Amino acid sequence: MQPASREPEGRRFRLERRIFFHHCDPAGIVFYPQYLVLLNEVQEAWFGGCLGVDYAALFTKRLLGVPTVRLECDFLAPSRLGDSLTLELAVERIGTKSLTIGYEYRGTDAGEVRARFRTVLVFTSLETHRAVPIPDDIQAGLRHWLATRDDSEE
Repeated sequence: MQPASREPEGRRFRLERRIFFHHCDPAGIVFYPQYLVLLNEVQEAWFGGCLGVDYAALFTKRLLGVPTVRLECDFLAPSRLGDSLTLELAVERIGTKSLTIGYEYRGTDAGEVRARFRTVLVFTSLETHRAVPIPDDIQAGLRHWLATRDDSEE
């Protein structure tokens, strides 16, 4: 497993992952919910490694949640046991209380896009379970990773 790309390369965060047996269905291809587990892994690695946000502390100390309120999935080609994938994350939009993130999973051999995802995350108070503004420190980090800085919304 290779380390994550921590600097914005075209404003994309990249994480290498190998497909293991536990990711696969009996046909030996990735069982689609496992792609979502990988999505959460890349998101958590990006928060910690690039935004400087301790993901566990976000929940336990800051009492903030970042639930997914919208999820779009396109499965374009199968990934198989033993394959290596590059998981790419790009911030597409930053709002006051939410952000939109796009993901592409590529085979590392030929760069073929295997799957695309788009999520909308909303920052919430774990005390009230209501949406709250994105904290300033996180907002600053997000802007650094915004794919097109002019796409930002207030």
